[in-house]
Amino acid sequence: MKNALITGITGQDGSYLAELLLEKGYNVYGLMRRKSVVDYGNVDHIKDKIHFIYADMTDIVSLINAMKVSQADEVYNLAAQSFVATSWEQPLATAEIDAVGVTNILEAIRLTNPSCRFYQASTSEMFGLVQAIPQCETTPFYPRSPYGVAKLYGHWITKNYRESYNLYACSGILFNHESERRGKEFVTRKITDAVARIKHGLQDCLELGNMDSKRDWGHSKDYVYAMWLMLQQEQADDYVIATNETRTVREFVETAFHKVGIEIEWFGQGMDEVGKDKKSGNILVKVNKDFFRPAEVDILLGNPQKAEKEMGWERQISFDELVERMVENDMSLVAKEIVAINL
Repeated sequence: MKNALITGITGQDGSYLAELLLEKGYNVYGLMRRKSVVDYGNVDHIKDKIHFIYADMTDIVSLINAMKVSQADEVYNLAAQSFVATSWEQPLATAEIDAVGVTNILEAIRLTNPSCRFYQASTSEMFGLVQAIPQCETTPFYPRSPYGVAKLYGHWITKNYRESYNLYACSGILFNHESERRGKEFVTRKITDAVARIKHGLQDCLELGNMDSKRDWGHSKDYVYAMWLMLQQEQADDYVIATNETRTVREFVETAFHKVGIEIEWFGQGMDEVGKDKKSGNILVKVNKDFFRPAEVDILLGNPQKAEKEMGWERQISFDELVERMVENDMSLVAKEIVAINL
């Protein structure tokens, strides 16, 4: 029976990964930061099956302790300040967690158990101002946010420890992956939550930024399986995990509204663009300049050929099913909210 240590276990990816590893018979350990109120987040339903250790990515002593307590055979580093917009507001905190924090956990592994296998959650945001379409493992990086820059450091320090200390350390360059467990600060969940609220009559309009941004969207459940596969290979390596399909934010909006029987028609462009309900003519979507990034990432499109060929990975959940799952989940949550209000 293997021991696995997951940082960021209460988040979207951490929860799906914990479920996967428990199904495979692992002893699962998860890092948590001390707070005044204990919050198990997305693993609340399986918290009794997980061994929690209090630690912080900025405190190497606590990470060394976590390694000693967990006796981990595999470490999955999913902890991050993962919201791109916040990285401009908190660039130093983002660097401490997403960049230096990776070095801290690698050092903890090197000092306590160098035979432990390590997974680093890299991101397509490292490509930023893309130098090639689609992006693969050899595409040059050009991050366009403090988040992307910090993640690039984490990516390269992982490779450096692999080559310098012969650690089994690999990075998954994961393109956008969403789910029903995504936080509402992310654009996809913001959209599906708003669609549910508009459908239920609790909200009038959804405000978004750049409608022309193109992203490669998959489901988190498929992507955490790729994380596990990476640590089961004979040699450590880095892999792009993506769908090789790209859609605009506008297309995501259209698909989400379509799932609740609302067809959107677009008028204007740029800052003046609005989306109207074809039947009622009501404006349901507005572009808000406040939601534009200081430096935009216009298109992300990943080529997962290496992962498919070498690991046998392939995504199972289509874009349409992803949006449907998210909309249905938010429709259910909003319906329960209405019932609670009326009690």
